[in-house]
Amino acid sequence: MYKISKPLVQSVLIVISLFVTSGYSQTVNFKTVLEKKLFSPDNNYEFVLEQKQNSSGKSIFSYRLNFKNKTVLLDSGLDIKLDNSASEWALAIKNTPSGDWMDELILKESKSKSIDSSWTPLYGERKIIKEKYNEIILTFEQKVSSNYKMDLQIRLYDEGLAMRYYFHDNPTGIYYKITQENTEFTFPDNTMAWFEPWAQGPFTLKPLKDWTGQSVRPLTLELENGLYACLAEASMVDYVKMNFDLSKTKKNTLKTVLYESVDKVPYFGTPWRVVMAGETPGELIENNDLLLNLNESSRIKNTSWIKPGKIVRDLSLTEKGAKAWIDFAAAHNLQYVLFDWKWYGPAFTFDSDASKAAIDLDLPEVIRYGKEKGIGIWLYVNQQALLKQDAQIFPIYKKWGIAGIKYGFVEVGSHRWTTWLHESIQRAADNELMVNIHDEFRLTGEQRTWPNVLTVEGIRGNEEMPDADHNTTLPFTRGIAGAGDYTVCYYTPRIKTTHAHQLALSVVMYSPLQTLFWYDTAANYNGEPEIEFFDKVPTVWDDTKILNGEIGKYITTARKSGNEWFIGSITNNDARTLELNFDFLEGNKKYKARVYSDDEKVKTKTQVALKDIVIKKGSKLKLNLKASGGAAIWISEIKN
Repeated sequence: MYKISKPLVQSVLIVISLFVTSGYSQTVNFKTVLEKKLFSPDNNYEFVLEQKQNSSGKSIFSYRLNFKNKTVLLDSGLDIKLDNSASEWALAIKNTPSGDWMDELILKESKSKSIDSSWTPLYGERKIIKEKYNEIILTFEQKVSSNYKMDLQIRLYDEGLAMRYYFHDNPTGIYYKITQENTEFTFPDNTMAWFEPWAQGPFTLKPLKDWTGQSVRPLTLELENGLYACLAEASMVDYVKMNFDLSKTKKNTLKTVLYESVDKVPYFGTPWRVVMAGETPGELIENNDLLLNLNESSRIKNTSWIKPGKIVRDLSLTEKGAKAWIDFAAAHNLQYVLFDWKWYGPAFTFDSDASKAAIDLDLPEVIRYGKEKGIGIWLYVNQQALLKQDAQIFPIYKKWGIAGIKYGFVEVGSHRWTTWLHESIQRAADNELMVNIHDEFRLTGEQRTWPNVLTVEGIRGNEEMPDADHNTTLPFTRGIAGAGDYTVCYYTPRIKTTHAHQLALSVVMYSPLQTLFWYDTAANYNGEPEIEFFDKVPTVWDDTKILNGEIGKYITTARKSGNEWFIGSITNNDARTLELNFDFLEGNKKYKARVYSDDEKVKTKTQVALKDIVIKKGSKLKLNLKASGGAAIWISEIKN
């Protein structure tokens, strides 16, 4: 539903100020020729955009952002640089912009609108996603020629700010080359950031001044005024990945850095730059639907074959091992078994053929047996084979009855590989194949458009076997980007946490395709009763609440499925006691809460105790968590 809101935008002209922004290392006199204000629908966010000019008419743009009357961003530059000269020379175009792209932009039109709607995802962390925002679109022309038009598109949701540059058609037929984007984020003094050098890397809480390189997105920050913030990217599907780097000329300022230059044919929009804020770090997780809202609706009409679930992998690559896992999966409400790499030969070569098994394995028989037991089969395929033959093998896999593909070691960052990956995802969808993308790739909300992408890695999970400090950091940082295939372990002695901690991770770490028993075999199971929690826990949710949490210390996540709730609570390397308040439950009902907790008195190799208690709305429960420990809770309504 569209609403035109006059108070939405306020314009003020002619203010004299001193300003320092990207590309300006000295204080320069600038005159404000344009100011626009925008508020979120709930009025918690206030955004101010300014265009300033010096005496020669050169322009700079800046913005600032407040949340609940507290500063999130001080004056921050908006800047993008283009070099269209090769195309302009080739077509002998006259009257072309000669300076920086943002220098001589003239405002030609200002539009505003409000949206208040909602939509239902195929799966997710919530059943209904609210889409409510106020927007201004400012259309500029280059002073030298009206052929060059660009919008600044600004949206304020109740969940945060989204900004992008949008380039109109150019009637001369030239293409555009974006060489830099220097969108700035200037924070108040003493801001701390959870620095992460690569997508499967460790986190370090650092003052901005101590950065020594670039950090990946999303980036979570802690402000001295008590707010938490997150910088993110949305709808990066035909573009290049960006990182955050520290400005060398402006204090407390991060800026976007593109992986490489981008050649585009107008019209097109850049990916959205997103800023979220919250009074607690859990609010950032609860508001991460913002990234989905900034992507296109699903392009897949028939989605009946897209079925989230739980998956285990067979490391033996034998018929016996595969059937053992299939039997285990059927008995424990798991949905899929994965054949991991090397089933078709060496992975890191173009010489292997992923259209046939290269080992002593009767794959058709395993697929048949899985189908008989109600278990689907996934296949790992590495980048080399995908690049070489995905158009050939995907129809073959569909004919075989394969449920999905795990993409391995995909290249990320460049325009070429980003475009290739999304085109491959579409080819998978055309053949009714679900997708799990591993290694450095992270979603930017495009699973709304291509819901066959159930999950991705881009996460330092149990392949690297991190400690509990790391696990209590992940949800507040990487988790804001959405689904992450953490590869939850259980029996392997390599885990650096308790077993109840691993149980809880199946709730804390959201993934519509949840990998369980990583590094384990079906034979590891010896009737441990707490495995019931893995049997019961869903991967698709009607609601998600963060009950408590401090980044790097602890988190308690509650997720609802139908009439049941599942809770995962984990602590870092330190023992602690947490109190849970069940005030999120419906009133006038009684519930049974089965608590799975670490207990050294239990005479099993996993030492997890089960205890049933009766609770109702407002009940409280103390959890005594061991160092690197956790607890899982399954809540079901007691019927009279």
